[in-house]
Amino acid sequence: MEILQQTPLCSRHRDLKALMAPFGGWDMPIQYEGIIAEHAWCRSQAALFDICHMGEFLFQGDFEAGGLEDVFTFSVKTIPPGRSRYGFLLNEQGGIIDDLIVFRLAGDKVMIVVNAATADNDFTVIGSRLRGGEFTNITTATGKLDIQGPLAREVLVEAFGGQIAAIPYFKFISMDILGVEAIVSRTGYTGELGYEIFLPAGKTAELWDLLLKDRRVKPAGLGARDVLRLEVGYSLYGSDIDEATTPLEAGLEGFVNFDKQFVGREALLKQKDGGAARQKIAFQVSGRRSPRHHYEIFSGQQQVGSVTSGVFSPMLACGVGIGFVSAGDYPVGAPLTISHERVSMEATVCELPFFKDGSLRS
Repeated sequence: MEILQQTPLCSRHRDLKALMAPFGGWDMPIQYEGIIAEHAWCRSQAALFDICHMGEFLFQGDFEAGGLEDVFTFSVKTIPPGRSRYGFLLNEQGGIIDDLIVFRLAGDKVMIVVNAATADNDFTVIGSRLRGGEFTNITTATGKLDIQGPLAREVLVEAFGGQIAAIPYFKFISMDILGVEAIVSRTGYTGELGYEIFLPAGKTAELWDLLLKDRRVKPAGLGARDVLRLEVGYSLYGSDIDEATTPLEAGLEGFVNFDKQFVGREALLKQKDGGAARQKIAFQVSGRRSPRHHYEIFSGQQQVGSVTSGVFSPMLACGVGIGFVSAGDYPVGAPLTISHERVSMEATVCELPFFKDGSLRS
């Protein structure tokens, strides 16, 4: 049996009668009172997520001399201190080893935040590409809570002060929380106004308890998080992107800076010149059924691809999904059929995000 890692909040989740399940090698809460209820609370109030399973690394040194500048699909040295940047760690073929965010802590120091299931491999791969500097895995020493929803700012300002209100999107500040230094970042994975809080692991439970005393805040699990992220079209590593998928195929070229060197650049340039054999597509189902991972996508009578993520969207009151199809012309509004065994549902091509009215940039 797989031995699952536990976050500092595992006992809290069980006390709240959470449904627990393995995710990325961790024992994680899937839901508390229910996915739909938790989703609705995040869209209207403030939901609190345990995200301690994510990986965190520190690099300190000269970004160019140490080799970090050439590791990711974006420039590290041009990130202003106090800001963060999203992008990819690629293999030589241009496939996505992981998607991640780099936080510029100081002139010569960054924090790299990666996905749980890929964290160990990420640390090995990044370390193998460095030529100098100090590179440290701080995952077990770091706690991470996400508070997301239109009331998240009000909650944190009342608890910790007005400086939080001034944090713009994709910026962060270091501040004292519960007597320790913490990072409060205006980022998230829900399409709502929200913050990610990084602090010493030993303080995570105290912060969790404090925030849940506020009646505007309720806990939410990974089930609601998955619905929230898909409604706004965010990719999930391991489902929508992986080592066999390039950013170009995934419609994420905007996070690739071809004006700099990085591992996988030549493969992506070749694919860009020759054209990718497949492409990401988004669709909306004409009904309340949920398309599922691996369901087949048909255009007319021809199977053209398969679904990678799909859910029932409470905000749109219908099924939505994304998948990959053979390269071609799929205009918005074009009809599709989503099928699997005896299941068949009619769908139409649409643009992302599915849900456009979140409080993300409020």
